[in-house]
Amino acid sequence: MLDIAAALHRWSEEGRDFAVATVVAVDGSAPRAPGAALAVDSEGTVIGSVSGGCVEGAVYELCVQALQDGRTVRERFGYSDEDAFAVGLTCGGVIDILVAPVRSQGPVFRAALAAACRDEPVALTRVVRGPDALLGRALLVRGDGSYEGGLDGRPVLDRRAAAEARALLDGGRTGTVEIAEDGTSCPGGLTLFVESSVPPPRMIVFGAVDFATALVRAGKFLGHHVTVCDARAVFATRARFPEADDVVVDWPHRYLESAATDERTVLCVLTHDARFDIPLLETALRLPVAYVGAMGSRRTHEDRNQRLREAGVTEDELDRLRSPIGLDLGARTPEETALSIAAEIVAERRGGTGAPLTGSRTPIHHDVDTVPRTGPKH
Repeated sequence: MLDIAAALHRWSEEGRDFAVATVVAVDGSAPRAPGAALAVDSEGTVIGSVSGGCVEGAVYELCVQALQDGRTVRERFGYSDEDAFAVGLTCGGVIDILVAPVRSQGPVFRAALAAACRDEPVALTRVVRGPDALLGRALLVRGDGSYEGGLDGRPVLDRRAAAEARALLDGGRTGTVEIAEDGTSCPGGLTLFVESSVPPPRMIVFGAVDFATALVRAGKFLGHHVTVCDARAVFATRARFPEADDVVVDWPHRYLESAATDERTVLCVLTHDARFDIPLLETALRLPVAYVGAMGSRRTHEDRNQRLREAGVTEDELDRLRSPIGLDLGARTPEETALSIAAEIVAERRGGTGAPLTGSRTPIHHDVDTVPRTGPKH
């Protein structure tokens, strides 16, 4: 539910009652990942999605019912061959959805929504399998390990749940963990759904060129915090990049050496000028980031690789470089090129091949670790 935190926080501030349906488990092909949510307020207003349309009507009714009776329920939706008109997923997968009226856990939910809107790292932890009396009980775990709320009033159980949630939060992951009802780590008693919300991943675009303008828009569309960096003050201006979160005038390698990056950061080098590229890529290819791509012709690519080898970059480090940058879409305009780069970033993140789905037998949704929630989008 933290992916729609901004809208839910507004509802909470306005004093609205609402119910939230959250995808807590997925089996097989499904349109939305765990953490996707749909919410309904007391006036029937709907935001969010749990299936892309397949089961939204049924989930809406479950939310309305939860608002009426105040009960938290878990429902499973799958594919039914027996009844073509049954509510289910046409993709053939199975999703489990937890439906909860927010007023029953108001303080914890409100705190989680407010923290997510402030881009603070938090994990909302809820019981999704166990005794009926505990279903939906919530615990909010913060980045420093502190927590509020409770599962059943036993400190030992809350401490264990908080520790398990903190481990997922530290990795920026959303998922489930199992613990025993006595608070030990033995599986079997309770299943907890841990939904992590962390600050948006960074995209740093080096080179204040025309292609960068389009790439900034694509990066924002994908949910990144986008920085443009160039050593040339006449080009790196807020007027040229109004949609960027930051515009930095500095030598690219010097800025990158001091910039905050992590395993979700993507670095796009659009300068294709050896003066900037070589020292920058020396640094970039040795950082534990998600993606490093560099623009240039194939001749530029070969020359750049040779220069990097001479500078001491290893073959393993060079293998991380995506150059020429982007997927083969036949792109020519800045917008088409930005789409090509964005598509490659998504493929790297999700484990996709970049091949057409038509005529292939590759899975539509790849089995990769659930990516972290990256701040409110709605």
